[in-house]
Amino acid sequence: MADLLRGDEIVACVHRVALSRGEPFDFERPATSAEMERRRRDAEEHRRGTLEELRILHPNAAMPKSPDETTQMMDAGAELLLNPRLAPDRDGQRRSTVHALVRVGRVDAKFAYAPVIIKNNEIIESATTRRILEGSLKSLAPGDASFTDGVGVRSTPTVTRNGIVLAHATRVLQAQGYGDPAARVAMIDRHRHVWWFDLATGNYPRFNLTTYDALYAQRLAVLNQHDEWLATRGGFPTSPFWHRECLECPYGANCEAQLEATDDVSLTRFTSLEQQLLLREHGVTTRSQLARLDPVRAHQARNKVVTPHVDFEREDHLGRVIDKLDDLIYRARAHVRGSSLRTKAPEQMGCPTADVEIDVDMESYDDATYLWGASVTVREPVDGVEPGYRAFVEWGELTSQAEAAIFADFWAWFSDLRQRCHDQGRTVAAYCFWAQAEDGAMNRAVSTPVGGGPTMAHLEAFRRTSPSEWIDLHEQAQRQIQTEGPLGLKQLAGAAGFRWRDVNPSGEASMLWYEVARGNGGDAEASRRRILEYNEDDCRATKALRDWLNGPAGALAHRDDPL
Repeated sequence: MADLLRGDEIVACVHRVALSRGEPFDFERPATSAEMERRRRDAEEHRRGTLEELRILHPNAAMPKSPDETTQMMDAGAELLLNPRLAPDRDGQRRSTVHALVRVGRVDAKFAYAPVIIKNNEIIESATTRRILEGSLKSLAPGDASFTDGVGVRSTPTVTRNGIVLAHATRVLQAQGYGDPAARVAMIDRHRHVWWFDLATGNYPRFNLTTYDALYAQRLAVLNQHDEWLATRGGFPTSPFWHRECLECPYGANCEAQLEATDDVSLTRFTSLEQQLLLREHGVTTRSQLARLDPVRAHQARNKVVTPHVDFEREDHLGRVIDKLDDLIYRARAHVRGSSLRTKAPEQMGCPTADVEIDVDMESYDDATYLWGASVTVREPVDGVEPGYRAFVEWGELTSQAEAAIFADFWAWFSDLRQRCHDQGRTVAAYCFWAQAEDGAMNRAVSTPVGGGPTMAHLEAFRRTSPSEWIDLHEQAQRQIQTEGPLGLKQLAGAAGFRWRDVNPSGEASMLWYEVARGNGGDAEASRRRILEYNEDDCRATKALRDWLNGPAGALAHRDDPL
């Protein structure tokens, strides 16, 4: 069935779809990263656990072993099929894999089924004006579900892909006569909540049947063109372009090398395919060409009336159809200059400082924080305050009580240090990178009471301190620095000249280290040291970023400086 389209390919890069059927170059698939392996393992464990819970809740659920058995059970009207094996839709050149099928009615002489998938990700978000039909594992059928107000479906690529996979399964079921006319489908999220969607309507524009059909037609055409290429070995039917999926694509390195050779405009980070096509239509095919457009004129174009007149430039036309074209120009300029750029005048650059500075970073695993680290810098002496790194960590069972206890220990030390500074007339400030993460971990920790631990009132009082003693370095950098892509700590501290000791420094990698660190023996001890060094380096990195903003970053070129 290698020639049949899978559901996840319908929203995938068309070049990847073509290459996966046969490449015009020698290709060796790269090794899967440890982080990707962990994601796959966690997703599989979540699926297995959820399916086992469904099996217990629905002891009469059918569990077919083959496509023929699946068809027989649907013909017999089984209410629920777990891990069904759907027969392929050979006329449509597609095959589908779902985790459950729920009977939702009849169409003529056949029973109709809705496909269900189980995913280890978030599906919904707060949305005061929207609502979604929510079911449960115990009462799985859409008729037993009720609307939950104040939530909407997330617009992430992951959720969009989930929806397209379900639309694909719906079309396969419909081709075989088992499809639900209302195209009802369900996603079970990482919390085992069940969310129902009707794809026959326009309620979900990113993954309804109309959207799916257009994407499917494109990829089916690619398969047909690829068959022609195999027969004739003429021109390959697709060409590379850079987008976020490339970062985890096995062909990414090959495509990037081709694109770098021509300085392709798609390499400008965070451009969509639609934006890239518009730029090409107006003769902007490279990053260098994009960088030389006028960002000010591009920004002003949003409110300009464009007529066919000689005074109107490419920026005027493109700025009206490409949202935030000026941002794309600035990213391209950062690449062409080979460095980050300033967004402010040198005298406006900088970050608040204090007599005693505390750089804070935490490490979490499965939505629980097991480590709070802090690095203290003393610029003016304070009795009882010593510079250096401190860690508050739990290597044992990570319960909510343990999470609260280590935060209570950290908070007691942190509060004592702040009080000593206040008592001796010294200023003090704490710094983190992306305060939303640390604030969320703090809020979660205090939700479990421990003896002598802080409360939400303590946190709110700290956050309201004026002048502020809790400073988000990401927020500071975002107002002052332009990069060619991400604005993460690794990129910014790297620009400041900081280097982590670990060869693979990342939050996701640290989760793998933590799994080893919870064990016993030499490997566990080594992983614990590795985590502590990584956390200390993250703390030191925010200091390096702060010092850079207060000095060398002022010498960067301004993003509005002409090339």
